[in-house]
Amino acid sequence: MRTGLRMLNCHSAEAVMVGDRMDTDVISGLESGMSTVLVLSGVSTMETLKTYAYRPTAVLSGVGEIVERARAVSP
Repeated sequence: MRTGLRMLNCHSAEAVMVGDRMDTDVISGLESGMSTVLVLSGVSTMETLKTYAYRPTAVLSGVGEIVERARAVSP
């Protein structure tokens, strides 16, 4: 994660980790200081989410919702 952020010349506070797995994607984003988005279109479900002590910043049904959310907050 940190190598990728350096390559993109991006600070972790400016990045978001999007993934479908709590045990790899979300935890690595959290450990790197990023906001995290769990998409439920892959491996993880709302039921598996309950088995983890940590939480993503947001939970979406799929990556298509990212665009919808971005449009909702853009002026």
